[in-house]
Amino acid sequence: MKLVSTSKGIGGQLAAFRELVKGSESIVFMGSPGFCTPFAELLAYGLRGSGKNMTFIPNTDSKGARSIIAVSQGMQLGESVVPEADTVVLLGGLAMPKIGSTPVEIKAFLDELPSISDKKLVIGVCFQSVFERERWTDIIDFDYIIDSDLDNYLRA
Repeated sequence: MKLVSTSKGIGGQLAAFRELVKGSESIVFMGSPGFCTPFAELLAYGLRGSGKNMTFIPNTDSKGARSIIAVSQGMQLGESVVPEADTVVLLGGLAMPKIGSTPVEIKAFLDELPSISDKKLVIGVCFQSVFERERWTDIIDFDYIIDSDLDNYLRA
């Protein structure tokens, strides 16, 4: 994959994501439960008020799919829904060792996920190149990957 742009911080990540999905109507976020859920809610927060249909699927459990809704405190999971998408966002927690998902399982799920368009846009959002490091890019045809680095500084 070639480098398209660079940015800094959470704001840069959200701006890049908003630009990629500006033409999307129905976005499905897929990730590991708990770990990826707040990242899906954060990305969805950047789209609040857009009228886009947003759903979170834990791993490949379509029966566990929930809408992502705006509330006064931000974004949160809502009611159970039947997922369909023109855009799928794979969150990096799926590719972390010991999470339990494989790129082969995710690709098969993507192939079966109902679509509202001829081609689903597939976006990866991760930290420290986990999709490339774990070789998911060999199996899944990502249209884009938003890859962030994370530095932590504990000060007292």
